[in-house]
Amino acid sequence: MRIITGKLKGRNIPVPNTDLLRPTTDRTKEGIFAVIDARTYFDNTRVLDLFAGSGNLGFEAISRGASSVLFVDQEIDHIKQIEKTANLFGVENQISTLKLEIENFLEKTEYGSFDFIFADPPYDYFWMTEMIGQVMEGSLLKDDGWFILEHDKRHDFSDHPQCRFSKAYGRTIASIFRHTDEGF
Repeated sequence: MRIITGKLKGRNIPVPNTDLLRPTTDRTKEGIFAVIDARTYFDNTRVLDLFAGSGNLGFEAISRGASSVLFVDQEIDHIKQIEKTANLFGVENQISTLKLEIENFLEKTEYGSFDFIFADPPYDYFWMTEMIGQVMEGSLLKDDGWFILEHDKRHDFSDHPQCRFSKAYGRTIASIFRHTDEGF
């Protein structure tokens, strides 16, 4: 995995040595970020990376201009690797990490709101639909924010009233949710 563009372009992202993650492929990441880049900028934005794994999506956002990323994952090995990678890339002052199950994180309100929320849960994640409701109805996503969810074909959110985009990239489907139609 590599950073596609921006100030960290070409840097390789180390993957934690666990069998508990499915990193976003470069093809999928390129597709997701192309959709976003055609419509808005990352400059000075706050990003939340749920099911952070290697931190692939959050580090790409930093490379493109995000001012800060909060990485949330329930595995301590993933969190430790993200912190090592941030130090390696010299962006440790732009990140924070939290070891917590996503369902528990979404019930909290003390983290403020975010311009972009990325979620790359396991394909068989038991709380997928509830997570969308929690993000879209809660205060984590800014009114003009973007919620980007990766899932597989077992889920189809294209009819969700706040789904603005859904496209398959191989086995992975990226669905983008927004409160507004503006920009789509």
